Amino acid sequence: MAWYDEAIFYHIYPLGLLGAPKENKYDSVTHRLPDLNPWIEHIKDIGCNAIYIGPLFESEGHGYETTDYKRLDSRLGDNNDLKKFVAKCHKAGIRVIFDGVFNHTGRAFFAFKDLKENRENSRYRDWYCNVNFYGNNEYNDGFSYDNWGGYNLLVKLNQRNPEVRDYICDVIRFWVSEFDIDGIRLDAADVLDFDFMKALRATANEVKPEFWLMGEVIHGDYSRWVNEGTLHSVTNYNLYKALYSGHNDHNYFEIAHTVKRLYEMGGNRPDGLKLYNFADNHDVERIYTRIANKAHLKPLNILLYTLPGIPSIYYGSEFGIEGKKEKGSDASLRPALNLENFKNAITDNPITANIARLGIIKQNIPALSYGEYRELLLTNRQYAYSRKANDSFCVIAVNNDDNSFSMSLPVEGDGSYRGLLSGNEVSVQYGQIYVTIEGNSGDIYVPSDKAFNCEPGHNLKISKIKSSKKTKDTTSNCKKDTGKNSETASSASMDVEIDVKEDLNNLNQASPHETKKEPVQEAPKEPVTTESTLTYEDGIIRGLQEAILARMEKNGPITDQMRRDVEENVYHDSLINWIKSF
Repeated sequence: MAWYDEAIFYHIYPLGLLGAPKENKYDSVTHRLPDLNPWIEHIKDIGCNAIYIGPLFESEGHGYETTDYKRLDSRLGDNNDLKKFVAKCHKAGIRVIFDGVFNHTGRAFFAFKDLKENRENSRYRDWYCNVNFYGNNEYNDGFSYDNWGGYNLLVKLNQRNPEVRDYICDVIRFWVSEFDIDGIRLDAADVLDFDFMKALRATANEVKPEFWLMGEVIHGDYSRWVNEGTLHSVTNYNLYKALYSGHNDHNYFEIAHTVKRLYEMGGNRPDGLKLYNFADNHDVERIYTRIANKAHLKPLNILLYTLPGIPSIYYGSEFGIEGKKEKGSDASLRPALNLENFKNAITDNPITANIARLGIIKQNIPALSYGEYRELLLTNRQYAYSRKANDSFCVIAVNNDDNSFSMSLPVEGDGSYRGLLSGNEVSVQYGQIYVTIEGNSGDIYVPSDKAFNCEPGHNLKISKIKSSKKTKDTTSNCKKDTGKNSETASSASMDVEIDVKEDLNNLNQASPHETKKEPVQEAPKEPVTTESTLTYEDGIIRGLQEAILARMEKNGPITDQMRRDVEENVYHDSLINWIKSF
């Protein structure tokens, strides 16, 4: 169990949020970074306990054409500003990871400047990939080279060069020594050399306990990157796509099948792949722009916070702001925001209020961080699943239809369950709860005796995170042989103190939002078929499966995967709802 297993990230693109000029003139230092200080309390208020911020270091324009890895971009301030910001975050109980742009540099980086000046005689000619002195480019350098994404502004580093690897490893050591950061997000990790990433992981294990490496990976078998030898996590673009299209198309099958595939990729274990889940970021359109029915944002965010993985909110999306790519520009995705314009959002904006409640819920239910995932019900428009870890158990149900929907869901124990978002209590009958989910909504059910107040202001307050940097010599070089997997760093001696704002009795009382004393919903008197309380003959289940396959066949060819999805569904109610969905 590491801090990142329970993390809820807030993603900041600082050059955009702080309104920095698009072009770096390198003529002065403007101290914009301290303007982020008020955001720290806001980030904490909405339940986030980690920040991914970047790019941060001196660059020519958008931040990913680095010119100095050891100096804060002068449009944001100086290194002292960055030190103070990280320290303030730690005091508030918030971890901080930086954006590590190690695949390429800008053209004004010292090594490339030397290459331009000394050409074949430059000692840095092998720092870059495929430098060809018989070629040329649009800058008329008199040579060509490999770049990232077709942009010669981004010069690709030769990560197999030991000097390059040692230099980048020392940059990581510097960032930890200078700023006390807790991890790094690796830009363009899907094109990084794997031996290079092993060197970074060895350095991560060296510099600080529980130092986290997360990589930007779009597609592929995520387990190639997420393992004991390379990275702890990668960006979950598969789930990102499923979240918006699954709602736009009223197709929860896409989301559920994506989750199942990723869960299998991690060995069907809750500790298999801990992927970085998101609904939008600085490279893609805002989720509020992307979804067709804005009311779908509530069930979408419930899924984001409760499915396996580490959730992340991109700055401003907790307010429901829009952002669309225009003429190939990402500018509208990275706007300057004044927090003062959103000072009452938690009370006045239902999107923000929902995000804040989900943050509290995520922090207080261990099963959402460590729990086994099990699908309970699936139709085009309804989706339910459970998460279980030791004595922590919850059931999540979402509905993307405009109308309310009632469903029976298997649970553990007796007594009753409470919906943390609705406040509704439902009794357990025959090992199930019978719940009604409002249109375009969802809920998270826990045993009533373990329910708690999820209204903003009632969550746990974490005291200052003490520095746990290792005291090794930060000037040592990386070892050349990094092929062997490194052992996972030992658990941090973080010494976090928990200050409960109210005693447990008060925490377990329903808030005004929750105390609408609706009658307890009783389950149907007859037992409902589930895997654990099966009362129907197997032939009935098989008959329902065959009926679904027959209806699917009318719509086109049935693939092996489609047939498996039907045959693996042995839940009577789910099969009935599936038939109704045609």
